Formats: sequence, structure tokens, C-alpha cells
Amino acid sequence: MVPHITPPRRRALGKQLLAAAAISAAALCAALPAHAAPAKTRVAIIVRDFGNPYWRALRDGAVAEGKKLHIPVSVQAGSTETDSIGENAKISTMANENFTCFGVVPVNATNIITPLIPVSNKHIPIINLDSGLDPAAVKAAGLHITSFIGSDNTNAGQIAGTYMLKLLHDKGDIAMLQGIPGEENGINRDNAFRATTKGKLTVVQSEAADYERSRALTDAEAMLRVHPDLNGIFAANDEMGLGAAQAIANAGKSKQIKVVSIDGVKEALESIKSGKLSGTVSQYPYAEGEMAVQACHQLAMGKTIPAHVTAPIKLITPANAAAALKSFPRPFFAFNDPFGAP
Repeated sequence: MVPHITPPRRRALGKQLLAAAAISAAALCAALPAHAAPAKTRVAIIVRDFGNPYWRALRDGAVAEGKKLHIPVSVQAGSTETDSIGENAKISTMANENFTCFGVVPVNATNIITPLIPVSNKHIPIINLDSGLDPAAVKAAGLHITSFIGSDNTNAGQIAGTYMLKLLHDKGDIAMLQGIPGEENGINRDNAFRATTKGKLTVVQSEAADYERSRALTDAEAMLRVHPDLNGIFAANDEMGLGAAQAIANAGKSKQIKVVSIDGVKEALESIKSGKLSGTVSQYPYAEGEMAVQACHQLAMGKTIPAHVTAPIKLITPANAAAALKSFPRPFFAFNDPFGAP
């Protein structure tokens, strides 16, 4: 039997139900972060490999920012710096999953274009991270890149060259350890360093060591045998710089030969502080990872983001290595961040 409810009681009961619903809604809103992205937001980040601490830092920055913004972030990688096949396989797998935004570091200027086409065709935002793609190849493939976030590697090469000139008093013989052939960052660093030191320093030998420490150690040992009076080595990343510094130390020539590199990994900063490395142009992959997730968050909220974001860099020498280490993996100085301070 259904109990009879009089009109006054019915109105009172309705008010009670509305009040309860309002309280529940308020509680739900209070439980959500103020700037939370839509619940469906999921970010995919693909880097070269986790063997290099540089890429581990980018991964860690992205994951930390994802937790801060309550956004699931998955970071995958190939097996080595040059593993374009493995990296492409990771992209192809993740393209078939329900990610709403991609951040990708290419091995070279073209390798990730083909596996990203299905992502682009679904109008999923793609952020090119750290190392640029060939614009002509991107256009020819019909790939849409939403934004680029990375350092100015031409500027980094110029800074490294200027510092090497200072260390060697504008004269001397040097060797160069280059990165992966065809990779944009290495090309820009190499060309800028050469242009900055042209007419003052003589490049007596250069070798591509693929950004790997063990190869750089072997190449540097060979360089020292051929050029015993070498004054300096420029390495296009810290892993190679640390390998070169080890070869120089093994030969007992640490006071004679200066080593300048680029990246700013923690071991390099420690090596500068202890006097093994002469300096590095520090880049901040942790901040790049943070900004990648921040960019995806902005897009998920329906906002626009810049087409190009320049990440910070800084020359690290024995004079400021302690400050850099204290703040690591974040910058120890203010920089322009279009998404707000990481």
C-alpha cells in the first residue's frame, strides 16, 4: 500500500531533496582541483631511451606534473639513443590507445613522422619535444604539429664556443665529439660552435659518438694518441663530455685539456664542481617534461598554446655549479614560461 502524502508534506519533502542534492554537488566540486583538466585527458610522452639521464629527467618532470594536475601520464622510450625503430613501435602502439595528447622526442628529423600520421588524422594534439623535425618533411606528409617545446641549440653552441675561447685564450687545437648524424640538435650545436670559434680555434678532428659515453671514451682515447698536444674537446652532450673527461684523466692530461659539453645532467654538474669537466651549457629537460604536460592540460581546457616555446639554458662553470646542483633538476634562475612557473 502506497502511503498518502498531503500537498504540504510533498512540498517539504521536495525542499529536503533539493537541499541534499545541493550539498552533494558542493562536496563534489570541493573535491576536484580548481584547474583540473577534463577526466578523459591522458598524455603520452615518448623519448629516445631511459639509459641517458637527460631523458629520465624529462620523464620525471612529465610524471610529476601529471600527478600535480591529476592527469594520467605514460612515458615510453626506445632502447638506445639511436633506436628509431623501437621508438616508432612505441608510438604506433600508443596511437591505438585512448591518449588525448602526445609529446614526442624524435631520434632524427624524420623518424617519427610516419607513426604519428594516425594520431594527427584523429586530430589529437602533438607536441614536438626537445629536437625539431624537418618542416618540409612534416608538410609533405600532412602531419600537424601543435607546438614545439625545446631549447635553442644554436644559442647553446654559441655559448659553449664563447666559453671555450675564454678557457683557451682565443687560440688552440680542439677536437669535437658529435651526436647522432642527421639529428637537428647536434647539427645546430656543432654548426654554432664552429661558427663562434672560426679563425681562432682549429678543429683537428671530429667524430660522431651518437651521444654515448662509452663510444666517446674510445674516440677521445684515439684522439689523444693522434693529437697529444690537444687543448680542448667540445662534446655535443654531457654523456660524451664525461667520456672524454675520463679519457683525458686516464692519460694524465686533465690540467692540459679543457672539456666543454651541453645538457646539464647531474653527474656533469658534479664533475664541474670537482674540476673534471670545464663547463656545460645546461638544458632543463625536467622543465620541458613539466611544460609538455602543462601544454596538454591547457589544450584540454580549450585554450590555445604558443606554436614554439623556448626552454631555458644556462652556462654552468665552477663558479655556479653548486647553485645549479642545489636547484637540480629545476633551473636556479627565472625564465619565461608561458604556462606559469613549473
